[in-house]
Amino acid sequence: MNDATISAARAALEGAEALVVAAGAGMGVDSGLPDFRGNEGFWNAYPPFKSKGLKFTDLANPQWFDRDPSLAWGFYGHRKNLYRETNPHDGFRMLLELGARLPKRYFVFTSNVDGQFFKAGYNPQRVCEAHGSIHHLQCTRRSCDSGIWRSEAPIDVDHDTMTASEPFPRCPSCGSLARPNILMFGDAKWRSERTDAQEVRLSNWLDTVSPKKLVIVELGAGGAIPTVRHFSEQNQRWGAKLIRINPRESDGPEGTLSFAEGALSGLNRIFRRNP
Repeated sequence: MNDATISAARAALEGAEALVVAAGAGMGVDSGLPDFRGNEGFWNAYPPFKSKGLKFTDLANPQWFDRDPSLAWGFYGHRKNLYRETNPHDGFRMLLELGARLPKRYFVFTSNVDGQFFKAGYNPQRVCEAHGSIHHLQCTRRSCDSGIWRSEAPIDVDHDTMTASEPFPRCPSCGSLARPNILMFGDAKWRSERTDAQEVRLSNWLDTVSPKKLVIVELGAGGAIPTVRHFSEQNQRWGAKLIRINPRESDGPEGTLSFAEGALSGLNRIFRRNP
């Protein structure tokens, strides 16, 4: 990344009619959230699971709510508590202030389930959570018609074993065990209605925006689970300008403005917050 890239990113944002903030897990690292990249990164954040030989992809599976609810809610309950206690870094504010003053405003597309954009003050009608939300629950029984509900209650988690204690969240309709409304690996029971509605709002908004006047600022979105990268690159093919900020995977298709650094560092540079 050089001065020409910084200047091109600034010029793109100054000429933008609309902004998409496309965020992956790396967006939260500068807020103090753990980096799950690779098994060692995950196990550094959750040592008890290393001794069990369980990887992130093993644990992020709905089977545990049937097999071992204490383990399942230990994993998701700790994350939920952590996200509730974490404050978004200043980069969230920079992008919100920019998006709020553009003619067509902004929209967020994120694979993160942490709710940090809402905590940072973003309009809930302008956020699309592609993989759901850890702050919303659903019944583990797919046939139950209780739908999706928000839960504020913390989960009691033993940090030494990373297991949770009763009472676990329960369905208000049938009393069965509840689970986060998150799309997990091998998940046939995820209720997508909430995300579907967000995607409709995003699609309707994009229809009002000229692709050539749209700038996508993508932050911390890796290729291992490429939901966000695919979204960004699809819109880039239609004419949008893509600014990709990622310390390890900043390269992109021709025309991508690449910043090989963390989210906050890259935003500081673009918004002239660094020398």
